[in-house]
Amino acid sequence: MSTPSSWPLPPGSIRFVVPRPVVQQMAHHPLSMGLYPQGIGYYRKAAGHHMERPVHDDHLLIYCLEGSAVVGTGNKESLVHGESKGNSAGKVIRAGDFLILPRGTPHWYQANPQTPWTIYWAHFDGAEADEFVRHLAPEQGAAPMIHFSLGSSARVVGDFETLLEIRQATYHLNAFINAANQLRGILTHIALLKPLARHQDTGGRFDLERVHSLMLESVHGQLDLLSLANAVNLSKFHFIKKYKEVTGTTPIDHFIRLKIERACHLLDVTHQSVGQVAMDCGYQDAYYFSRAFKKVMGVSPREYRKLRTGAYA
Repeated sequence: MSTPSSWPLPPGSIRFVVPRPVVQQMAHHPLSMGLYPQGIGYYRKAAGHHMERPVHDDHLLIYCLEGSAVVGTGNKESLVHGESKGNSAGKVIRAGDFLILPRGTPHWYQANPQTPWTIYWAHFDGAEADEFVRHLAPEQGAAPMIHFSLGSSARVVGDFETLLEIRQATYHLNAFINAANQLRGILTHIALLKPLARHQDTGGRFDLERVHSLMLESVHGQLDLLSLANAVNLSKFHFIKKYKEVTGTTPIDHFIRLKIERACHLLDVTHQSVGQVAMDCGYQDAYYFSRAFKKVMGVSPREYRKLRTGAYA
């Protein structure tokens, strides 16, 4: 795997490098050898984030959720105020952009000092990895950098969040095989979205995808209504009104349901205690979490787990 960034993680960010023995197992297993992750992460408002790789021996996928950064190929001599003074002028990556840096491409990137990017990323490899990259941008051929804008996608954000759960897998190979195929789904779904790409100008439309992407991105923490309203350039009052007109429910109710969906998944596939699940879903109070869970699901978290595991059968 290419050298991962040593940039110090701020609160709410994640960097997970798959252990080398597990990578070797995935590289030889028939269900994952075609494509598998070597490292994944989520960087939130990554102030000061920068990287320069003269050698790049895998593929790197980046999805920018907000903010911006400058990315260039070749060798960089210096950066001043986010602009390259080296061998490549660089390209500005903004919210809604996807970027792939194929293997063998020396590259560098630096977050905008004023509005640093928030990104999901994945280093990946495999016997079919080159084909997946070509499938995403056949018109670009062997371009040193593949870049296109799809706008906000709640589905892609949710898929990345599911992929990040690999870090809780305690190195069980089946979990990593599942993650490998989750990555396969992300790459093929991005290719499906490309013909419907939305560019920067939304024409004043209510960007529900942007709202839902922010909700999914924050499902393990807190999110206030003002932040959601600001994301679509509305006052809090008009945002709540518009959201209910479009969806038939309130933004808070939908956000709570997303949290409970995540909680159900964790109760299904992990042995975490109810308190740990509550914390992972952004609830500091396990009792309050249990009340919210029962209101949505009709049973308590403990009862739900018993029902799902067949303890009541």
